[in-house]
Amino acid sequence: MRHPRLTWLLFALLIGLSPVAFSAPEQRADDDLPVADIQTFAEVFERIKRAYVDEVDDSTLLRNAMRGMLGELDPHSTYLSSKDFEALRESTEGEFGGIGIEVGLQDGQLTIIAPIDDTPAAEAGLQPRDAILRIDGKITDRLSLEEAVTLMRGEPGSEIEITILRDGENTPRTVTLTREIIRNESVKSEILEPGYGYLRISQFQNSTGKQVRDALAKLSKKAPLDGLILDLRNNPGGVLDSAIEVADAFLDSGLVVYTEGRLPDSDMRFSATPSTAAPDVPMVVLINGGSASAAEIVAGALQDQRRAVIMGTTSFGKGSVQQVMPLGNGDGVKLTTALYFTPEGRSIQAKGIAPDVEVVRGRLEVAEGNDFGIRESDLSGRLANPNGGQEPSSSAGKEPVKDYQLGEALNLLKALNVLDRRPSNQGG
Repeated sequence: MRHPRLTWLLFALLIGLSPVAFSAPEQRADDDLPVADIQTFAEVFERIKRAYVDEVDDSTLLRNAMRGMLGELDPHSTYLSSKDFEALRESTEGEFGGIGIEVGLQDGQLTIIAPIDDTPAAEAGLQPRDAILRIDGKITDRLSLEEAVTLMRGEPGSEIEITILRDGENTPRTVTLTREIIRNESVKSEILEPGYGYLRISQFQNSTGKQVRDALAKLSKKAPLDGLILDLRNNPGGVLDSAIEVADAFLDSGLVVYTEGRLPDSDMRFSATPSTAAPDVPMVVLINGGSASAAEIVAGALQDQRRAVIMGTTSFGKGSVQQVMPLGNGDGVKLTTALYFTPEGRSIQAKGIAPDVEVVRGRLEVAEGNDFGIRESDLSGRLANPNGGQEPSSSAGKEPVKDYQLGEALNLLKALNVLDRRPSNQGG
C-alpha cells in the first residue's frame, strides 16, 4: 500500500510545487518523512530530465530509482518486471532456456555461485567464484542481476559468449556455450555399493520433496539401506516448502526451521510430521561453499536434531527470507522480510553451516588461503548475522576429477555401521 503523504509530496516536488501545500496533520516522530531528502531526490530527477545526454522518460527513471532503492538494501531484494516474474516462475518449475548457473554479486562484480548439474555451464567447467566480466561482449560491471540473467537466457540452440576471470588467475578466458532447455529434475539417486545409497539434490524446486520420496523408495526397493549420502554441494537453494519436505523425509518430529522478521506474519515455525520416508537410515550430508539457502535449512535441521553427520566445508550462508509481492502495474518486488534460524536458534546468515567433519579437496584439514568458494558473507550489501560472531572464510568446492569427499562420506557410513554392530558390554 502506498504511503499517501509520500505520494502527494513526491507529486508536489516533481511538478515544482511547495511541499508545504500538501503538509499532513501532525504525525508521530517515527512516521515523519525526510522532506529534505525527498527534495534532493526531486532535484536529481529534474537534473537528469533536463541535462542528461540522452532523453530518458519518467517511467524509466522512476523504475531505475526503485531498483536502486531495493538493490542497496541487500543482495537479494530487487524490483521485478513482468519478465522477471516469468523467469522466477520458470526457475522454480525447473525448466527454462539458458546455460545453467546461479549468479550473485561480489563487491559489485557478477560472480558464479554454482553451476547447475548437467547443463552447458557445468559441462564447460565453469566454477564457483568465477567472475563474469562480459556476456556477449557486454561489460557486466553496471548490470543488475536481473539484466545479467536476462542476457544469459535465450532460445535453445543459440550461442552465448562468456568472458570469465578465475580466482587466482591473471588472464581472462572466453567460453562459448550453446543454450539448452534447462530441465533440472533436481534429484538423482544411485546405489554406490550394496546397501549404500546416494541422493543428489542440485536445486530445490516445487517437486523436489516428492522426487526425494520417490528416490528413497527406489533405493530401498531391493533391500533396506545400511547408509545414505545426501549430496547438497553446489546447491543454490530454491523453494522453502521443498526444503521442509526434504528434511521431513528424514525426521519424524521436532522443529525443522523458524523465521523471524519485523512483521507478525514473518514469524513462522515449521516442524516435521510423523510420516517419514527414511527415519532410521544412517546418513552423511555433504555440503560446501556452494550450498545455500534451502540446502542450508536441510543441513542445519539434520545437524541440530543429530539425525545426520554433516561433512564437507562451510556452506554459503544465505539465511534470509524473500517474499515476492505483486504491484498494481503488473511488476513486483522481491523483498527480504525475515531471517532463517535452525532448530537450536542458530542464524545461517553470513555464517553458514559448519560441517561436523571437514573434508576439503583430498585433505582432512584445509590450509589457510586454499579457499575458492563464494558465500553470502562475500556479497555486497549482505545482511549481518543477528547472533553476532565472526563470519567464517570461504571454503573450497567439489574436487572436479576425483570425488574425495564422497569417498570419505562412504567410509564414514561404513565405520558407523561397524560401531553399531559391536556387541554391548554386559555385566555378570
